[in-house]
Amino acid sequence: MDNIVSLVLPLALMAAVFYFMLIRPENKKKKELSEMRGSLKPGDEVTTIGGVVGTVCAVKDESIVIETGADRVRVELAKWAISTKGMQTMERAN
Repeated sequence: MDNIVSLVLPLALMAAVFYFMLIRPENKKKKELSEMRGSLKPGDEVTTIGGVVGTVCAVKDESIVIETGADRVRVELAKWAISTKGMQTMERAN
């Protein structure tokens, strides 16, 4: 009996650590992204996974239409392609 416990206990502890360190944070991040994408409305500024920045013009079930740049080009994108709400900025390290 002690042999089985000494074999199973470390495996169970490793599985618990793996869950709390890797799986749970990833699921939480996916849920937050899904909620953010579901709450998009016209007028919001978004950044896509490709780095395109634009303003939301229309929201559909599985896609959104954004307007980019001063020339007012409109692009229809899948909702999953939205990375962040608001404009991302990159600061240079000097």
